[in-house]
Amino acid sequence: MSTLNKKVALVTGGSRGIGAAIAKRLAADGAVVAITYSKDANAASSVVKAIEQKGGKAVAFQADAADADAVRAAVEKTVATLGGIDVLVNNAGTAIPKKFEDATLEELDRVFSINVRGTMIATQAALKHMKSGGRIIMIGSCVGERMMTPGLVPYSATKGAIKMFSQGLSREVGSRGITVNNIQPGPIDTDLNPAAGDWAVPQKAATALNRYGKVEEVAALVAFVASPDASYITGANLTVDGGTNA
Repeated sequence: MSTLNKKVALVTGGSRGIGAAIAKRLAADGAVVAITYSKDANAASSVVKAIEQKGGKAVAFQADAADADAVRAAVEKTVATLGGIDVLVNNAGTAIPKKFEDATLEELDRVFSINVRGTMIATQAALKHMKSGGRIIMIGSCVGERMMTPGLVPYSATKGAIKMFSQGLSREVGSRGITVNNIQPGPIDTDLNPAAGDWAVPQKAATALNRYGKVEEVAALVAFVASPDASYITGANLTVDGGTNA
């Protein structure tokens, strides 16, 4: 039997990159999946179709993670359409790579609104419906623990906040049988951070494996944490970073 059979999962920012890989893996493991996307309806539709072509079920809802009402509505639509919510993967995130002193107030507000505020709002909304056995999974970053990449100061601060949010929340909801964990990717080959070019050189060099990770490698860890096998893991910060933080 599939490990996530009959479970309902919501993956924020699931139309591309790591989020799309997570949605596809959870569906492959038996979950019914909802994803949110900010702007690209075609990309979201392609993820849904890819899942359906393999016999799974998926839906997509438009919701900018910086829009509190849209985030709450996406959670409610997931519950109404799919019958509940068992797994929430807070994957939606953004970074604006530049020197901190050059960042505008608008840029800082956007990074924090999506990475921290949006995550908290989605989690709060999901917890209203989540039962024992539920899973809250954050997609943080290895730079939330150890910062070695110039130009990502605000981003790393948001991921540090997510780390502590996960740890604190795990204490609050543990008595309900709900686990909260933080997955911390290192350099992963996506369209936002491709494993080629000058930007990739220092990130690759910082790993122990001397390579970028694949989105499927992050998705595999998320799938495990979402599964019954991980029922005694909570409040953990789990890196999938090729040894970047070793």
